Amino acid sequence: MKIVAFVPIKLNSERVKGKNIKEFDNGRPLCSYIFNTLSKVKGLDGVYVYCSDERIKDYIPEGIKFLKRDARLDGSDVKINEVLTSFAKDVDADAYLLTHATAPFITVESIEKGIDVMRAGEYDSVLAVSKIQEFLWMNNKPFNYSLDAIPRTQDLEPIYSETCGLYIYRRELILDENRRIGHNPFLLEVSKIEALDVDTVEDFMICNAVSNIIKESE
Repeated sequence: MKIVAFVPIKLNSERVKGKNIKEFDNGRPLCSYIFNTLSKVKGLDGVYVYCSDERIKDYIPEGIKFLKRDARLDGSDVKINEVLTSFAKDVDADAYLLTHATAPFITVESIEKGIDVMRAGEYDSVLAVSKIQEFLWMNNKPFNYSLDAIPRTQDLEPIYSETCGLYIYRRELILDENRRIGHNPFLLEVSKIEALDVDTVEDFMICNAVSNIIKESE
């Protein structure tokens, strides 16, 4: 199975201006984290950065390819599946591994586990998830517990939220069904740190703080 990884990036982000190349206090730009991680992953048949702006080339390390995409895909009304479909048409593979610069702390180990699961053939897709065992509310009432029988949080039925750190999906899923998650997905649980995602200014501040206290494996 030929698996190609790619990082779709646009430099005209709106909520956090220039976030993908914005530097943490340690001097490292956000995008450098996922680039560095992917450069260490085994089992891939290619790694691409998919961006319309060639300025991103200044941040791409050796071994990762730049592929220019249509600037139309940078529009705020463009859905992610349009970007994924475009990449699949540009680069042939049996399956694609999608990661994002906004999820800087996904690990080599988690990505390689996802690749191993995909290659085993039992599942048609893999996605990174974060386990939630908290008291949740919806429509002004408890969603996952009863007010007259409050359980311990560790006894709550786990709920899983998608993270932006990792998706692996077969080519035909995106091209034929417009999906990045198949009918039989494997939920790859990742740590709370790996699940961090930069979407807002506050998110960037949190990831900046984390970057100051963790040391990446060499």
